[in-house]
Amino acid sequence: MEDDKRIIKVSRILVSQPKPKGDQSPYFDLAKKYNLKIDFRPFIQIDPIDAKEFRRQKINILDHSAVIFTSRNAVDHFFRLASETKVEIPTDMKYFCISEQTANYLQKYIVVRKRKIFTGVRTAKDLMDLIKKHKTEKYLFPCSRIRKDDIPEFLKVNDLKHSEVVIYETVSSDLSDLADVNYDIIAFYSPSGIQSLFKNFPEFKQNNTRIAAFGPTTAKAVWDANLILDIQAPLPNAPSMTGALEFYIRKANEKNDH
Repeated sequence: MEDDKRIIKVSRILVSQPKPKGDQSPYFDLAKKYNLKIDFRPFIQIDPIDAKEFRRQKINILDHSAVIFTSRNAVDHFFRLASETKVEIPTDMKYFCISEQTANYLQKYIVVRKRKIFTGVRTAKDLMDLIKKHKTEKYLFPCSRIRKDDIPEFLKVNDLKHSEVVIYETVSSDLSDLADVNYDIIAFYSPSGIQSLFKNFPEFKQNNTRIAAFGPTTAKAVWDANLILDIQAPLPNAPSMTGALEFYIRKANEKNDH
């Protein structure tokens, strides 16, 4: 429940992601509209797994007829490792992508043909419904060492032939150059971001810092860390993080300007 005492004026926000490229971003529009200072700092970073460690997992890409991609990082590191281990990906390999964005990103590496790319609408559930229709494939799921259980569990429960291979690591960034994390709002996009906060600032006290979280797993990580979740996204009336932030900022700044 929203605590009225925590609806306090906002002037500084820390977004735990890289700064958007170019000059077009809803974050820049938000900063201008409400005269905010918004800093961007990724709380997590992606470290590649090298070819030696990849081989140690004893997974042969060519034993599989389909690959499941849940992120652009997975796409990059899959093709990097294929190249480093001199594996030529067959042209009839099928790709199951969590979103249109990930599917489009594949064009960086392959010539896209209609019959070999299958795209979920947005969620892992959409993707799993698609996979269910292709029971005869042998699936490869390239992922990070830290990953959600939903897809591997689904493959197991439905008795689908599959292998999982770790191709990159998601690790906490070194934030020691941030003198403090004393912002009005910190916006998080993943549970790993919360872990990174406490790894870098073990003594972190929330006090008046409002926490914004995108997605249910991030929200759960906030509660599990005994923090107060002030801004949850997506909301029915605000499907994006910036929309949810604006909804809160408008309320907080109007209240405190009176």
